[in-house]
Amino acid sequence: SLKSSLTSFSMRGMAARRRGRRRELKRTYTFRNSKRTWSGVPIMAANMDTVGTFEMAPVLASYDMFTCMHKHYSAGDWADFAAAHPETLPNVAVSIGTGDRDFGVMNTVLEATPAISHICVDVANGYSEHFVDAVRRVRERWPTHTIFAGNVVTGEMTEELLLTGADVVKVGIGPGSACTTRKQTGVGYPQLSAVLECADAAHGLNGHVISDGGCTCPGDVAKALAAGADYVMMGGMFAGHTESGGDLVERDGRMYKVFYGMSSATAMKKHSGGVAEYRASEGKTVQIPYRGPVEATIMELLGGIRSTCTYVGAAKLKELSKRTTFIRCTATVNTIFSQHKEDHSHGYARVPTAAAAAAAAVADGEGDEGAASSGGGAGGAGGAA
Repeated sequence: SLKSSLTSFSMRGMAARRRGRRRELKRTYTFRNSKRTWSGVPIMAANMDTVGTFEMAPVLASYDMFTCMHKHYSAGDWADFAAAHPETLPNVAVSIGTGDRDFGVMNTVLEATPAISHICVDVANGYSEHFVDAVRRVRERWPTHTIFAGNVVTGEMTEELLLTGADVVKVGIGPGSACTTRKQTGVGYPQLSAVLECADAAHGLNGHVISDGGCTCPGDVAKALAAGADYVMMGGMFAGHTESGGDLVERDGRMYKVFYGMSSATAMKKHSGGVAEYRASEGKTVQIPYRGPVEATIMELLGGIRSTCTYVGAAKLKELSKRTTFIRCTATVNTIFSQHKEDHSHGYARVPTAAAAAAAAVADGEGDEGAASSGGGAGGAGGAA
């Protein structure tokens, strides 16, 4: 996770804060191998069933953000989407694995829709010759398309993929909210460290990187960008919305959406008939509270990143990594009222009465002792407030 703090309280930063609150969040990139140029806000939805959807893409594109579509759409699905949303196509990528079937679907989609110029070659483990060969194969077939490839976590492999034909390397093994790779295999790399190392390697070759996973709040997105990530990809933060995939279910009078990792048993059962006997599931399936339209989350993300730029004195997003210093610490937030719901419209935490807290505890399935304890604590806090 991106558990670190960034600070820069210089006189230049103070001057920048006085110049105004609105910061330019668009970036313009020219890619190493495709030679294409892209401009937009470098935040993207992950290529997961429950996030990288045809419903999500038009909303993100309206804010100049990007969507990597999940790879299980058919060529026919793509044709319908392209006809309905031609304005969205510059901000989407066709996702594939390394199999021949995926390669065939990709070719059909791109031949039929020349306006799509991005390809995402995605596997859980990018450390194989087979994967490198797949990236090379895509580059040979589509020499002027922009290729995202990953996932890896080291500078050496980042350089290898860029030299093979990738334009942007996806960085992250194990940090995702629906990923259990680190638990199941013991393999992983701290996300902030991976981004710092891979971004440095990529930028030395005029390449780019995506920080994929590990973000739980707008501040984490800002830290990834400050560490040198050219894009930040998110799954969990875009899950649970109206535009997200996953079943909408009701439980105890509350609405939830199903969210699952693409290496989970749920995903493998849906797309491959089950978990292969030679491997284990490396993903979670969870029900997360339904969050309504994604637009509110987008506004919170953009507002948080703009504030980051203001605090550190970055007049535009491009300056962020040059205006920040990371400081290692054991905690970054005050969690004293974390158990209470926040009212963001008024900027304070709602501290419930003893009766309300007890009722909420019972509704959440806590025992009598838990309810009484929660009620007493909340009552004391409420009196103090």
